[in-house]
Amino acid sequence: MVVCAISKGSFRRYLALNVYMLAASFVNIVRFKVLFTFGFASPEYGYLYYYSDLLLTIGLYCALMSLYSHVFEEMSAEKYLRLGALLLLLGTAAFSFAIVLQYSNRIMSRFVVEASQNLYFVGLVLTYVLWGAVLKLRETRTRLIQMILALGLYFSVFAASYALRNLYPSLHNVWPYITPISGCLLPLAWSYAFLRIPEDARLTPSRLAVVPR
Repeated sequence: MVVCAISKGSFRRYLALNVYMLAASFVNIVRFKVLFTFGFASPEYGYLYYYSDLLLTIGLYCALMSLYSHVFEEMSAEKYLRLGALLLLLGTAAFSFAIVLQYSNRIMSRFVVEASQNLYFVGLVLTYVLWGAVLKLRETRTRLIQMILALGLYFSVFAASYALRNLYPSLHNVWPYITPISGCLLPLAWSYAFLRIPEDARLTPSRLAVVPR
């Protein structure tokens, strides 16, 4: 995805997205090294996975906020978006910590897992709010629309995975396969957006939503 963005001259324009993908690539290399050395069921791999997952989720949250900036760039609302994003991030962290403090003795470890799950749900809601703004503002940039829809699908799959994992823990043999397969969705969709959709490509408003007369 990063190579596609560089080849199309869009690395700086979508900097947050590319930085997230570079960080995710680096983390996956480190995870593989620890997995190969200590094994899947080792505490070393468990701690690395969940702590790095929280950091990557925060990075993806920042990437989502950058898409907000692209949609609202003509309204000069970037300062307010950053402030709102920071407050929402801090609120999610405080909410997660309050839950863990009440129900768990392993505060830090449980906080990391809880905060990561909550951020996925927050990201899911914010992505669909952004899609509503795209329809309301008649945003027509095809590449930007593709990226938002791909992120919405990605958040939906992971949020559903977390929810089903909590509801059906007996299916523990299934979840290790769902997460990596789902993780391929976002880089593939964003790579397609950079590689196949020009920056100046536009959709007509009528193709985004049917508005009754």
